[in-house]
Amino acid sequence: MTAPRPAPDAPLTLRDRVLLVLVPALLALPWRPRMALTGWIGRRVMGPRLAPKVAAAVRHFLPALPPPEVARIAAEVPGNLARLVVEVLSGPDLRRLAPQVPIAGPGLAALEAARDSGRPAILVTAHFGNYEAMRVALVHRGFRVGGYFKDFQHPAMTRLYLRSVEGAGQPLFADTGEGRKGMIRHLKGGGMLGILIDLDRPNGVLLDFLGQPTRTVLSLAEMALKYDALLVPVWGLRVPGQPGFRVQIDAPVPPSDPRSMTQAVNDAFSAQVRAHPDQWVWWHRRRKPGHP
Repeated sequence: MTAPRPAPDAPLTLRDRVLLVLVPALLALPWRPRMALTGWIGRRVMGPRLAPKVAAAVRHFLPALPPPEVARIAAEVPGNLARLVVEVLSGPDLRRLAPQVPIAGPGLAALEAARDSGRPAILVTAHFGNYEAMRVALVHRGFRVGGYFKDFQHPAMTRLYLRSVEGAGQPLFADTGEGRKGMIRHLKGGGMLGILIDLDRPNGVLLDFLGQPTRTVLSLAEMALKYDALLVPVWGLRVPGQPGFRVQIDAPVPPSDPRSMTQAVNDAFSAQVRAHPDQWVWWHRRRKPGHP
């Protein structure tokens, strides 16, 4: 009996082909001109297509915003999104910047105590600001923060991503059976895990986010309760000047039940989006047709 053939790789899309050429060219530039050009590409090239989607999402979640503010956010987000992509793929550069990134917030002392005692922690963040700059800054200060990622549909894209992100710090756990086992071993061993919460998943439940019912997974809170891990909202915020980022660590979410804990995370994220609306990507479609 012959072994089954593995599923063929998904074909490269036009976007993938552009990224495989454009990203290495951008990474060959020094940091500052690289990010200036990336922001320009985001605003001028991606902006006309993305800005209407961003504006629609902003109007849904923040209907009281005046139209000029909606237009400002929609114009800024494509540039920040482009910068986020290229920054995440600039692992060695983020690692060089890490010593300069300030870390503060009401949850810092609790996170340091968890690090020193070997207690696991789940650091909840989002496609907001720069989540990888946050992870790299914490890794530099002795926090064993692993990353969780989903393979791209084509191996060439996954290799590009891993080559870059592994240069910023490990461990990294793929969204596979083996990767999830490694992630659990990491937590059981007192490690920390950075993971994003702002994607719509079929197994999510409707919770309040920015005043709107939004499907959100409970699994992060469930893991925190199961493994006695801190559940901490953490944000890599963009700031003017160098190094360009700061890390905000919110107070840990008190243990209770998964739904209440996840709502607390949503509330913390909502506060950050209200304070820095141009730093969230918005276009991930947190609201789907089946939602109220």
